[in-house]
Amino acid sequence: MMRLSLKLMAAAVALAAAAGAHAQEKFTVQMKWVPQAQFAGYYVAAAKGYYKAEGLDVTIKPGGPDVSPVQVIAGNGADAIVNWMPDALAAREAGVALVNVAQVFNRSGLMLTCKKASGVSKPADFKGKTLGVWFGGNEYPFLNWMGKLGLKPDTDIKILKQGFNVDPLLQNQAACISTMIYNEYWQVIDAGVKETDLVTFFYEDQGVASLEDGLYVMEAKLKDPAFVARAAKFVRATLKGWNDAVKDPAGAAKIVVAADPSGSATQKVQQRQMENVAKLITTANTPKMGYLEPAAYERTVKVLLAAGSTPVIKKDPGKAGYSHVVWEAATKK
Repeated sequence: MMRLSLKLMAAAVALAAAAGAHAQEKFTVQMKWVPQAQFAGYYVAAAKGYYKAEGLDVTIKPGGPDVSPVQVIAGNGADAIVNWMPDALAAREAGVALVNVAQVFNRSGLMLTCKKASGVSKPADFKGKTLGVWFGGNEYPFLNWMGKLGLKPDTDIKILKQGFNVDPLLQNQAACISTMIYNEYWQVIDAGVKETDLVTFFYEDQGVASLEDGLYVMEAKLKDPAFVARAAKFVRATLKGWNDAVKDPAGAAKIVVAADPSGSATQKVQQRQMENVAKLITTANTPKMGYLEPAAYERTVKVLLAAGSTPVIKKDPGKAGYSHVVWEAATKK
């Protein structure tokens, strides 16, 4: 009898374990770029078991130069993507109905970094210069800025389609290049250029900043209560991961380095990146963490509509471009 009871107990435990494993809901998120501290919150949430605690089996897909998050989600390759709002709204107008459901970064980290020796000290000096610009959706904030300055591409300025490196500045192929405060700017410094030899122009300071690194899902999915509940679990765990990353940049960097399959990430660089990323998340460890402020959304839309001869979007999407339903479900007490 005892032996039979033990067998029954073992079978019960196995069934419970199987049921628990079965209860794990799958959720896939597509990153905008390769594993780095820019996405630390997601990797921290995964490493610390926050997703698992919510009953989720999360797959974090790394991005890269040949990966378009919009194309991935449009092809049902992800439940959510991390993307910049200009690209997301442009995609929405083109027929891919993306909706912002959480906004972790509430400040822009984008800037133009120029060598003083090129003769650039103020935006008016851009005229006649070669400027490095990222494409693939990242060109939109630049184009609306140039429109505001009244500078026409190929007429007043020359645009160099910049790869995701800083070579054009180091090799004097461009007077200025696109950089992020947490990444490429420091690559210039690490290459031996002194900070005193550079001048930077933050999009935030120029009044043309748009929201970056938001979390987007397909609009149709929000009509499904089960999806909303699953997405809310994902957001809740993700916000915990981001709060931890901001509080402990060194710990977050260690997790990011471990998540990089290429082995190229280093503790020093990722920790420095996380420390700069934290400057863009002013709502970390507050009740407003991840909340998309309607005013910030409307400001971004206004900037994108007012891009001179090259508007990013032609119609104001109104409130259709964002939803608080997932965030509210994730943060309810």
